[in-house]
Amino acid sequence: MLAGAGEAAAGSGFPTFPVAPGYRVNVRRGPGTNYGVIRVLPLGAYVSIRCQCEGTNVSGPYGTSDIWDCIGNGEFVSDTYVKTGSDGYVATRCA
Repeated sequence: MLAGAGEAAAGSGFPTFPVAPGYRVNVRRGPGTNYGVIRVLPLGAYVSIRCQCEGTNVSGPYGTSDIWDCIGNGEFVSDTYVKTGSDGYVATRCA
């Protein structure tokens, strides 16, 4: 595993997944493209999914979906950029 984001994510206790290779993914304040960008994940990043919820429909390297992954407190990425191995939910729904 790459140093940095992957190691931090692995220690969180939440399931960890790789971000699509070759993509720098926007982390947003909420589950949609209408929310502001907080930061951008580096190439080769891994994320821990705390929970998932519905949001803006997005097309990415892993299909088209309205599922958004909460990767931190108030931090969301589109599930279409995360290799979860599923087209559906892989974590609990966000409250």
